Amino acid sequence: MEKNTFATSAYIATSPETAFEYLCSLKNLDDWTLFSRMKEQIDEDTWLGTASGYHNNLYYHVKKLENPLFYGIEWHCGFEYNQYFQVYPVLLFPPNYIEPKTDEEGVYFHWLSFVDPKRQTPMIMQGIHTVHTSECRSLKANLERKLGRTTAAKGRYFIDTDTIYIDAPVEIGVNYLTDVKNINEWAHLVRPVGEVSGSSGEFLDEYNQKVKISVRVHSLSKYYLLEQEYFYPDYDYYQRSVALLIPTAYAFADPDASGLILHRITFWKDGEQLAHGKLQIEDFGAESMNIKRLLEGKAGNLKSFDRGMSYVPVVKEPELVANGR
Repeated sequence: MEKNTFATSAYIATSPETAFEYLCSLKNLDDWTLFSRMKEQIDEDTWLGTASGYHNNLYYHVKKLENPLFYGIEWHCGFEYNQYFQVYPVLLFPPNYIEPKTDEEGVYFHWLSFVDPKRQTPMIMQGIHTVHTSECRSLKANLERKLGRTTAAKGRYFIDTDTIYIDAPVEIGVNYLTDVKNINEWAHLVRPVGEVSGSSGEFLDEYNQKVKISVRVHSLSKYYLLEQEYFYPDYDYYQRSVALLIPTAYAFADPDASGLILHRITFWKDGEQLAHGKLQIEDFGAESMNIKRLLEGKAGNLKSFDRGMSYVPVVKEPELVANGR
């Protein structure tokens, strides 16, 4: 997994609209975070406050994401006003996005964190799992308590993720992954039936079951959201997943950072062994490795693959001076 990112998720027994409105208010961070306490409002969407991971105060900024399918925001943080080096995308999935015919209510909360490897401290990266996981639980409790619950609600699904760094321009990644004919190159568990092209096509899975695969792409803030849907017509079964393709320069607020972060979000029915589609997160991870290899090859960056799944800042060689050097 990409070591400069961290993701946490929870099912919350409240409406997507309520969760979205609550998260859009930075002052509410006072109620559920470990030590993000808003001290001074700077503008409509920005506060100055304390932080759990620093002795310094941070500027906190919230940005709403426009998408017709679900709600989303981004939190931005930095030591200077309008100079933010941490970005935290948040997506709120209604249950009927995961399972179209469900009667489940509530919302599935997903929180992604990026920490620039040039700026991160050991404490930030050693503590982010502990703090954000606990804060996610606190957020869930805070919203559910407002509706009178005295114990944690349990959702039918849980979210798991796979994240990898790809040293290729995000436009190459989007163009390649939105054309279903390329699935035959990077996915090893399905194969096309006849010629396929465009955004959907007919395939057979590893057990020769018919599956229609469709992809859709949305522009989201400074990056892209790619939906992939597997539909098994013989079983009326859907398996949906979402991928974020985020330019590394944006994720880490570093204009010198090349490539993109591919973050795949998957939904799994709690306690149920699936019969169709991908059966484990490793099925997505294996595909992501193949996607990385192929896209980096197209971009001509053949050394990046050997460095592993994570973004590593490339140290620039000193400029050569005159006198034949």
